[in-house]
Amino acid sequence: MSTRRDSNPVASGPNEIDALRDAFLSHARLERGLSPKTVEAYAGDLVRFGAYLAERGVERRSDLCREQVLGFIEALQDQGLGARSRNRVLSALRRMVVYGLAHGLLERDLLENIERSRVAQPLPRLLRRDETEKMLEAIDIETPLGLRDRAMLEMLYGAGLRVSELVGLPLSGVDRRAGLLRVVGKGQRERIVPLGELALKALDAYLCDARSALLGDRPDVGHAVFLSRRGRSMTRQNFFALLRKLARKAGVPEERVSPHVLRHAFATDLLEGGADLRSIQAMLGHSDLSTTQIYTHVGRGRLRDTVEARHPRGSGGRSGT
Repeated sequence: MSTRRDSNPVASGPNEIDALRDAFLSHARLERGLSPKTVEAYAGDLVRFGAYLAERGVERRSDLCREQVLGFIEALQDQGLGARSRNRVLSALRRMVVYGLAHGLLERDLLENIERSRVAQPLPRLLRRDETEKMLEAIDIETPLGLRDRAMLEMLYGAGLRVSELVGLPLSGVDRRAGLLRVVGKGQRERIVPLGELALKALDAYLCDARSALLGDRPDVGHAVFLSRRGRSMTRQNFFALLRKLARKAGVPEERVSPHVLRHAFATDLLEGGADLRSIQAMLGHSDLSTTQIYTHVGRGRLRDTVEARHPRGSGGRSGT
């Protein structure tokens, strides 16, 4: 990495590490334009690191070493700081070290080969299949709004779309004859998603009988598939409120219902139906297979529930004596 030793912004002082920290924070705030909250968070983490070093009599930049960083992270863990918070501290340290190396203030990379802590992925919440069915049955499909709601719910559950992909789906992204959707997901990555028979049927009913009624005589500006009662594109907030309303009507606890929960249900039901992880990854639009693998844990959880409920040695199969 190249250095700019001729523009050393930090003069030697009684505590060179504090001076390095202050110079970095000033650079982050003034030259990098980072938000005040981000700079404040960095400052808190770096002050904490400086206090750890001061307790050990380390005040000169030349005395800094990789082992001190490792000791500091270990101390944070011993204090009960979680993996996400430790990773945030490492991020602040890494930015300061990069700054120090670029300005010739540090001789070595203090974070070489120090990896971020692994953050345990929480298992996703799930709806039971009967709960999803109850929500679908709670929709009045005799109205244009009901046809829209049915199509949106069927597509979310039957195609595993993200809510942003659902509300942002353009008419040009629908191939009704082939039963396919062209979806633009995270990072502007495009993927093709097949629609099941029920989802395709619900979408056809909405497009044929309801969308024009919602649009009325307004100009079709955005050409979005799903429209609000005012003829505008649906929003994430609109759909979230719709799901909560349907949950209440179906007698399903509202706190267990969200667009992402239905996406999880899609993936888990596919896995339990025998689909392989690579196929599920492609349909969900995950860039990393490890993100998809969380559903294997969900599947095991459901298997355990089945054993408990159905096997004679499970809790549900024991008879009282």
